[in-house]
Amino acid sequence: MSIDLRAPAYQALADALRSQITSGRLRPGDRLPTEPQLCRNAGVSRSTVREALRLLASEHLVVTVRGVAGGSFVVHPSPAQLADSLCVGVSLWQATGAVGVAELLEVRTMLEVPATRLAALRRTDRDLEAIRATLFDPWAATVDDMLEAHHAFHVAVAAACANPLLELVTLPLHASVDRSLLDPLGRDFWVRVDVDHRAIIKAIAAQRPDDAQTAAEEHMREVRRVFLDAIPAAAPLPVDPAPAG
Repeated sequence: MSIDLRAPAYQALADALRSQITSGRLRPGDRLPTEPQLCRNAGVSRSTVREALRLLASEHLVVTVRGVAGGSFVVHPSPAQLADSLCVGVSLWQATGAVGVAELLEVRTMLEVPATRLAALRRTDRDLEAIRATLFDPWAATVDDMLEAHHAFHVAVAAACANPLLELVTLPLHASVDRSLLDPLGRDFWVRVDVDHRAIIKAIAAQRPDDAQTAAEEHMREVRRVFLDAIPAAAPLPVDPAPAG
């Protein structure tokens, strides 16, 4: 095992193991070498090995199981776990002003509109049940509950596309919304969101991709209008007038 001696020992060991995992040399479910083996291979102490494993565990790359049959194993990744670092990155960009509401909504439109079409084509009964479970009462629910349900709706639609990568890139787009932007919008905004979601669900349930795409386009158009009107600094980005296709 080759490690970078210029980095802290635990970081160098973690980097070396991460490289083996991401390159496929260590695959999901594989057991890592034991702590004594890692100590000998890398020439480091047991405390260094444990710190490296803790770092990899925080990145959802390995899990350590105690007991006779235990050890450290490469995890089977899930979109929610892998999205954690992406969520942090998007939030940091927003905090520094490098990415604003206009950019976020533009990417959401680019991803979620065609994803809704795919969901109508590929969804299973279980997917449909998960999407329907995100509906809320816009007159009774709290803003926090509606925001969580709104996020869950779009993630569930992405999951119905049967493409884990699409689900992965959708998650960070909803995990970094500035909560303070929602309070001034009022209940009318959430009523419209509820109406839009129900129209999308109806088209997905009937497996009508054209209707699903149209409903998603209308939903994102309204969300963009509301947010860009409510936030003067969030000027809309120039739009390419050429038709898609």
